[in-house]
Amino acid sequence: MLLVGPYNDNGWSQAHYEAGKYVEENLGATMLYLDKVNPADRPGTTPDQLAEELVAQGAKLVIFNSDDMKDASTTFAKAHPDVYVIMASGDQVWSDGKAFEAMPNLTNIMGRMEYGKMMAGCAAALASETHKIGYLGPLINDETRRLAASAYLGAKYCHEKAGGDPASLEFKVTWIGFWFNIPGVTLDPVQVSNDFYTTDYDVVISGIDNPVNLGEAAKLKAEGKNVSGVAYDYVAACEAAPEVCIGVPYFNWGPEYVKAITSAQDGSWSSQFLWASPDWADINNPDTSIVGFEKGPALAEDDAAVLDEFITELAGGLNLWSGPINLQDGTAYLADGEVASDQQVWYLPQLLEGMEGLSASE
Repeated sequence: MLLVGPYNDNGWSQAHYEAGKYVEENLGATMLYLDKVNPADRPGTTPDQLAEELVAQGAKLVIFNSDDMKDASTTFAKAHPDVYVIMASGDQVWSDGKAFEAMPNLTNIMGRMEYGKMMAGCAAALASETHKIGYLGPLINDETRRLAASAYLGAKYCHEKAGGDPASLEFKVTWIGFWFNIPGVTLDPVQVSNDFYTTDYDVVISGIDNPVNLGEAAKLKAEGKNVSGVAYDYVAACEAAPEVCIGVPYFNWGPEYVKAITSAQDGSWSSQFLWASPDWADINNPDTSIVGFEKGPALAEDDAAVLDEFITELAGGLNLWSGPINLQDGTAYLADGEVASDQQVWYLPQLLEGMEGLSASE
């Protein structure tokens, strides 16, 4: 397994690392891993070169865990047709995708975190007293646009469900430039969080790989400011600052990794694009649901009840990716009553009307 950040980052990479441990426990497999696989921590090396090191140590299947590794995973898969490859979050073998390429040994796995982000947005809207929500974004691409937009759709829905004036909701995205802080390269996510909190954005949703927004909220909370935050990626991320955490939408990669690796072992492997939904019977079941939402200690009881109602609506088929929806520049994206296709969600070209922030890198 190649991890873009530290294996213990309390976020994206730790969720994958613990999924690897889950595979070890359930299949008797052995995980070899390299973390901090990014240009800042490992200058002069590429993920496909590092994957070669793992194969030299005996790896029969390699998981590339970041969107940044998509091209490298393709290069590696083509060079090693006898090694199984899982590319998390990619779309190379999606037959209906924009860049389909048949690679029999590669599978794409992603959870439909759009649902988790809708829950995050809902919780944020319910908790906010100023009706100003900040979104701490990483870099700008299809994935990050659609996830930020999903958080906005959830916030808008629950803000209005709670009786809020639609015009009073403000939702601003600030992108730092990468999945986590690289001093001298990205914006400092701690400073971005602070800028939100000190300009009346009383809830900040993390879209980056670790929950640094919670630490900043905790400092301000200790000074008497009523602020809170939403973490991301990892089920236990609220532990960074439970007193200000209203929840965390998280990935649970273990069950899907077990299925994929079992298929490689028993000969039933097939290259596929898997964009898996939560297990709506129990989104927090660690053995069945790829996406969940853990409520945080700072979420008020009344707000938690409304959030539960919203989750029940989603489980029952509520689809917030339904028109009318316009793009940020006012262009109609979904007509009234039109339901977005998977392609329209996955390849969202801009943020949505009503969101503030860049839709593309300048």
